[in-house]
Amino acid sequence: MKKTASAPPQSAASPTPPAPESSEAASAEGSTTVRYAPLSADEIPQLKELYRQMLTIRRIEEACAKAYAQGKMGGFLHLGIGQESVCVGALAALRAEDYVIATYREHGHCIAKAGASLDVCKAVMAELLGKATGISKGFGGSMHLFDQKTRFLGGYGIVGGHVPLAAGVAYASKYRNLPEVTLCFFGDGSANQGAFFEGLSLAGLWKLPVVFICENNQYSMGTPLYRTLAVEDVTERAAGFAIERDRFNGDDVLEVQRRIGAAVERARKDHVPTLIEVETYRFRGHSISDPGNYRSKDEIEQWKKRDAVIIARDRLVASVGEDEIVSLEAHIKAVVQEAVRFAEQSPPANPADIWTSVYAQPGTDPRKM
Repeated sequence: MKKTASAPPQSAASPTPPAPESSEAASAEGSTTVRYAPLSADEIPQLKELYRQMLTIRRIEEACAKAYAQGKMGGFLHLGIGQESVCVGALAALRAEDYVIATYREHGHCIAKAGASLDVCKAVMAELLGKATGISKGFGGSMHLFDQKTRFLGGYGIVGGHVPLAAGVAYASKYRNLPEVTLCFFGDGSANQGAFFEGLSLAGLWKLPVVFICENNQYSMGTPLYRTLAVEDVTERAAGFAIERDRFNGDDVLEVQRRIGAAVERARKDHVPTLIEVETYRFRGHSISDPGNYRSKDEIEQWKKRDAVIIARDRLVASVGEDEIVSLEAHIKAVVQEAVRFAEQSPPANPADIWTSVYAQPGTDPRKM
C-alpha cells in the first residue's frame, strides 16, 4: 500500500497535485503514474469489492449527468465523480448499525451504505428523477437522499449545518449505551462555518463516538482553498476540542478504509472523536450547471492521473488479469442500465404522499420511528 499522505502545494494559480512516482500503468479509462506494492491474497477480494462499489457509483453519476442533459431530471445536481474512494473506503469500515450523515453531494454515500446493491441504485436513480419509487419517494431529489433501513440519515443542503446533527446522533448512541458510530462527511467549505465548530465542540466535550470526515476536493464551490483557509490543514482545528486527527490522500481506497477504520474503532471502543481530512478532487464542476472555468484542463488531467478508480483497476488487473475485471465491469454496466430503466418507467411522485412526511400518524411512538 502507498504510505505517503502529503497534500498538494497550493498556489494562486491552481491546486496542482505533486508529481506521483513514475511507473505508468494503462487502464480502460486512462492511465495513472502511481506505483503500489502488489496486492496480498487477502487484499485482492477486498479491493475487488471496493472497486465494484466505486465504479458502480461513477457509472450512476454519469447516468445522472446524461439524464439531466436530456431534461429528465431537474433541480440541483452535485456529482461526486472523482471522490468515490472517500465514501466507499470510509463506509467499508462501518457495521450495519452505524450511522452516516453527508452533504448535498451524497449519492455515492447513500449507495455505498447499502453496498452498491441493485436495489439501492434503482431507488437512488428513481429519486433523482422524482419518482414515487425513489428512496425518498421522489420528494427529496438529489440533495436529500435518506435511507432509514441502512441508517443513512440524509444529505443536507445547508453547508456545515449537519455537523451538529451528527454530534446529536452520536450522543443518542452513547446515551443508550449502544456500540454505534456516526460518520459525518462535509466539504472543505464547511470548515469555516460556525455550526462546524459547535459540532466538534460538543463531540470533544462529551466524548462522542463520531468521526468527522472532510472531503477536501480543493474548492469551495469555485473558490480555491488559498482564498478560504488561513490554515491549510483543516485537522489542526482538532487540537482546540481535544479530539484526535488524521490527514491523508484518497488515492488508494484500501488506505482510506484502513485509516478511517482505525478512527471508527477508536470511537466505538473508547468514545474518542476524530477529525479526518481526505485530499480528493472532483472532476466535474461544483454542480451540473458549473462549467468549471476557474480551473485549467491541465490541472484536471494531472489529478486524473491519481484517480482512485483507475488505480484500483490497474492493481486488480495486475493481480487477477484483465478478463476477470472486464467481466465485473460488464455486470456493473448491466446494474446501472437496469437502475435507469426502472427509474424511467416508475410513476411520478404522488403529491398526496407529501403529508406523510410532515405529520406523524396519531399514536405514533417517536422512539420507534
